[in-house]
Amino acid sequence: MSLKRRRFISLGSFSFVNFIKDGFIKSGPIKFGPAYLAGSITTFNPPIFASSLRSQISTNKESNKNDLLLRFTSVADTGTGGDGQYSVAQSMINYRRQNPYDLVILAGDNIYTNGEIEKINSVFECPYASLLKQGVKFYAVLGNHDIRTANGEPQVKYFGFNMQGRYYTFHRGPVQFFALDTNRNADWQNQLLWLEKELSNSKAIWKIIFGHHQIYSSGVYGVNKPFIDVLTPLFKKYGVQLYINGHEHNYERTRPINGTTYIVCGGGATTRPVGRSEWTEYSASKLSFAAYNVYADRIEISGIGTDNEVFDRGIISLKSSHLLVKSGLI
Repeated sequence: MSLKRRRFISLGSFSFVNFIKDGFIKSGPIKFGPAYLAGSITTFNPPIFASSLRSQISTNKESNKNDLLLRFTSVADTGTGGDGQYSVAQSMINYRRQNPYDLVILAGDNIYTNGEIEKINSVFECPYASLLKQGVKFYAVLGNHDIRTANGEPQVKYFGFNMQGRYYTFHRGPVQFFALDTNRNADWQNQLLWLEKELSNSKAIWKIIFGHHQIYSSGVYGVNKPFIDVLTPLFKKYGVQLYINGHEHNYERTRPINGTTYIVCGGGATTRPVGRSEWTEYSASKLSFAAYNVYADRIEISGIGTDNEVFDRGIISLKSSHLLVKSGLI
């Protein structure tokens, strides 16, 4: 390590490690732009580190921070073919008119009551016909109701669900999505090995996992202790910022828990009661879906009801430490 590099890290009594941990200096949080990530910022002036760094990245940051990189929506527990499902579907259609998107995360219980694929027209193709005709792609996972017929295999093979298996991954823009089979009869041993391998190899700035069953929830089923023990250590280790699920027939958004925000979007056709927990940012027993605007430095989340109103807004900020790790500076 060169003398200049050592000076940059130490800076007298200012700890670079503490800066990385906390993401703050006296004047506020530091956020990093694409030029920084690309390595184009190569020189620093230690005596005026904070102001110098901000000045060097400010131009690129200001020009790029509001560039929308991806918009998508999520909904779950949809497959009734009833009025509730159609109302949420219409709200998703209305939202798309002003906020174009072409990706929907479908987080399980796609066909009630027993996953019968012969119902696919009435519980999927008709309610979402307008979106499908406009090229919107749905990416599904299996819920507990879906595996009651042929263990869900007809749904895995159904082209409209775009499943590459019972668990799979795909990329959209800066996001890598990881779809899990969270059912009790899932192949957990191989799935967990696969998940850790895929997460460890991922170069994506944003990592989003979705499955049917809840992890943190204030709804009927509550907190899922086995999943907290098995899944959340991987989320923390590999910097997963968001987990999306259904199963609970409500909407809930948590604060970040060890760096991961948890979204329940199971009000896609019916609702059940939901309370609040110490980590709840917002919860509601509403027919609804969630929408996500992905930027370089944040994801903006909206909960949207069948009255077409946004009833919840939240932001997931990309951690400065995560950016520095990705840039190779630490």
